[in-house]
Amino acid sequence: MIAAPPAQREWGIGLLGQWLRDGRVTPQEIAQTLAGLLRNVEPGFGYLEQALDLLGASGESGQVMALLALEQAVGGGVAGLSPGKLPLMLAGGRRAFSPDNPHFFRVVRQGSFMPVLRYILTIACPDRVGIVAAVSGLLAAHHGNIIESDQFSDTESGQFFMRLMFDLDEVIEPALLTHFTPLAQEFGMDWRLYDPRRRPRVMILASKAEHCLNDLLYRHRTGALAMDITAIVSNHRDLARLAEWHTIPYHHLPVTTETKPEQERQILALVEQTRTELVILARYMQILSSDLCQALAGRAINIHHSFLPGFRGAKPYHQAYARGVKLIGATAHFVTANLDEGPIIEQEVERVDHAHTPEQLAAVGRDIENIVLARALHYHLERRVFLNGKKTVVLR
Repeated sequence: MIAAPPAQREWGIGLLGQWLRDGRVTPQEIAQTLAGLLRNVEPGFGYLEQALDLLGASGESGQVMALLALEQAVGGGVAGLSPGKLPLMLAGGRRAFSPDNPHFFRVVRQGSFMPVLRYILTIACPDRVGIVAAVSGLLAAHHGNIIESDQFSDTESGQFFMRLMFDLDEVIEPALLTHFTPLAQEFGMDWRLYDPRRRPRVMILASKAEHCLNDLLYRHRTGALAMDITAIVSNHRDLARLAEWHTIPYHHLPVTTETKPEQERQILALVEQTRTELVILARYMQILSSDLCQALAGRAINIHHSFLPGFRGAKPYHQAYARGVKLIGATAHFVTANLDEGPIIEQEVERVDHAHTPEQLAAVGRDIENIVLARALHYHLERRVFLNGKKTVVLR
């Protein structure tokens, strides 16, 4: 019956219910069948509900025996539920398996009927008393188990930022969303609930330098960066083989001063066609127009070298060498129309000395750029980055 088509399985469960009423099968035998459905059939939970409706005809004692046998069959547990409450789990069938039934969660959690998913909730809103209590209380009411909680209150801007990671039975998500909406409106929240099964979609822009792109592709291949790369876009052909080796679509979009508006329209069209959520400028050596920066506001991250003092133009490492710098580093930031002045996500520096040649300085710089860009992207993928005016809040 387990391998049968849905209609036959439904008929089979109805027949088992009839046999139960006639005394031809025992509740324990029914429970064994239900356990098999739970383990082997994806929609087994729906058939379990139907069978529980039928089990109501066997009376309270039969229901208790069926539940206990089912517990044993699936290797779960109903510890803490008194015999007087056990019949409530089966009475009414579908009503029993409802988020409104307080006993539902204990049997589901201990019997492992339903998949438990790990969600991420992000919140940004004006700061006031009671936000944490309200959010955690609502999650507790829906039997969400908080695994990680970080928050920050900016006393200057008066803004509050919060990131929660919590476990929740999948079927409870719609109820949580329904009940969270009025709470969010009350506190003026900008909030997002992220499905853990859905990986962010990322597009990478690059030119000729391959170190940042190669590092991101390696981390993606090894699972260190949980994302789906939608495409690699470049104004040169140099990195096409790298994209081909990783089996990622490569789009060569050459650009000149005259063709720049059309080339950027093509980039934006690719972003929309591929449903890209985040764009990474992995040493993409083109200045984005104000229009493209605005279209990608909060959705594009750039990486560049950081010096003290700063050196612009050609051969920055030669300029740094000539000035005898003692620190070099890199900065990852959101892209804005103001060149290299967007909200900073991550930075790193490394000490150097007089013995470093310009080539050695450049090698150190490449390594730091790889690390900083990967960190910034990792924070973003884990929903840890919040825009806060011209700054960011990174809840690490």
